[in-house]
Amino acid sequence: MDALVEDGVGLRHWAVAAAVAADAHRGVDTVVIDVGDVLVVTELFVITHGGNARQVRAIVDNVEESLKTAGGPSPSYVEGRQGLQWVLLDYGAFIVHVFDAERRSFYKLEQLWADCPEVDWRLP
Repeated sequence: MDALVEDGVGLRHWAVAAAVAADAHRGVDTVVIDVGDVLVVTELFVITHGGNARQVRAIVDNVEESLKTAGGPSPSYVEGRQGLQWVLLDYGAFIVHVFDAERRSFYKLEQLWADCPEVDWRLP
């Protein structure tokens, strides 16, 4: 993952920035999971959830705006913005999943990828 670089900054940096942006807008239990050893389509998953559709929208909007403002990548694809139950932001080397609480509990992505290491993204 660290070998992948965009504009001189490692893409892991941008995934962590997405996690920080989600957390800043009340993303709940935000995690970054390194799935690069088991998936060929991406390296990292950022997973979080909001308490309701309005909060999911705020998290998604803040992730996109924060990365853009910092000179980071834009998502190549966004899915789920209409329903706001599970919004997927595809940045290529990392994917941001923003759920509502019910969908996150149902799909349990963290359990599905439990064998993959988590990235320590929280600032001290």
